[in-house]
Amino acid sequence: MISYDLPRRAVAEALGAGLLVATVVGSGIMAETLTHDTALALLANTLATGAMLVVLITILGPISGAHFNPAVSLVFCLNRSLPPRDLPAYLAAQFAGGIAGTIAAHLMFALPPLEIATKPRAGPAQWFSEIVATFGLVAVILAGLRFERRAVPWLVGLFITAAYWFTASTSFANPAVAVARALTDSFSGIRPADLPGFIVAELLGAFIALALMGWLLRPESIEQSEPLKAEP
Repeated sequence: MISYDLPRRAVAEALGAGLLVATVVGSGIMAETLTHDTALALLANTLATGAMLVVLITILGPISGAHFNPAVSLVFCLNRSLPPRDLPAYLAAQFAGGIAGTIAAHLMFALPPLEIATKPRAGPAQWFSEIVATFGLVAVILAGLRFERRAVPWLVGLFITAAYWFTASTSFANPAVAVARALTDSFSGIRPADLPGFIVAELLGAFIALALMGWLLRPESIEQSEPLKAEP
């Protein structure tokens, strides 16, 4: 198995988070430009994001694990899949990459590099949606790694595609993406004042998934063949 040093893994995390956010923000801007139909705009945003997740996890997963998400990195640190000493580099890369993704999307559409979002996203329904979305994302990742590792890119992409539509929050499920989306006053934005509620909900959902899936995926016993008994 090929292993990569921490600088390469951190760059892979920054690149993945950046391209993911550029896709979320850029496709939202494009959708707003082309249609005034909110449902159609959300559909365009959804398809672009789900497709990009499949691509990014497939090509960067072998390098860094393709977390692109502080909640996922924290879960992997807690279950000892990611060394604690590597966690700060992963988190810094994810947040920095996400902000760079917003800047890239804005520059592609001739907008100021950064803007302060004004779209309100707050309230119990939004927070509960983020708990559900992040719980589902982490559960899918953990179960996918346990049972069908090669399918994880598709499992994650399809889950987020679905969660865009069955959650009231449109499934941010990622603190780094949430912070980056607070810096765009476009279709995918979120007011900075609403970030704390989203981030707390996302972390809570991730920790619930870790606890439940840690129990659910742990077999109670391993069957062993009975030892042969000598005949009298």
